[in-house]
Amino acid sequence: MCAAVHPSNPEVFLCGGYSSAVKAWDSRSCKVVKVYQAGIQQTLDIVFLRGGVTFITSSDCVSRDSADRTLIAWDYETTAKVSNQIYHERYTCPGLALHPLEDSFVAQTNGNYIAVFSSQQPYRMNKRRRFEGHKVEGYAIKCGFSLDGTILASGSSTGSAHFYDYHTAHMLHTLRAHSQPCLCVSQHPVLPTTVATCDWGGEIKVWH
Repeated sequence: MCAAVHPSNPEVFLCGGYSSAVKAWDSRSCKVVKVYQAGIQQTLDIVFLRGGVTFITSSDCVSRDSADRTLIAWDYETTAKVSNQIYHERYTCPGLALHPLEDSFVAQTNGNYIAVFSSQQPYRMNKRRRFEGHKVEGYAIKCGFSLDGTILASGSSTGSAHFYDYHTAHMLHTLRAHSQPCLCVSQHPVLPTTVATCDWGGEIKVWH
């Protein structure tokens, strides 16, 4: 379901899917080097925090007592849980993204909004800032930042791509990108006005 390359050790990557474990693989030996036992049904996304010392996973657990499993922070070296009391609302989070400059990360939620969290312990959610106006509705909608971190982009189950001002949470622009759900919007790292979008049917488009 998801993979994340270690930011300071590119030969190692984390992999999560339809199991209760997240595994760290070494691409040189093709062997598992670490296992993180989450006790969940499915890992939806993984994001390393700055430096690769810790990482965050999101799961598909959503029930009255699932607040300790929706978002989990892990110590990469020891495989121990650093925190499992991060997100307390009853929505799954199909997408995670780290801010390129600030100490924060965002989580796409099935509550049809993107939530902002501190990337420093205890990973508090910013309750005064959330990004609304797009639809998730059970699809694996991803979100991501521009290289300078000023724009946050998200897909939508309606087929649109949405662009938000990260600091004000105001929607800047909506692009009618696809007839099927738009699952991901990726902003070009060099060309500031170029983005790529992809949809549920497997089509990829590049936009100016």
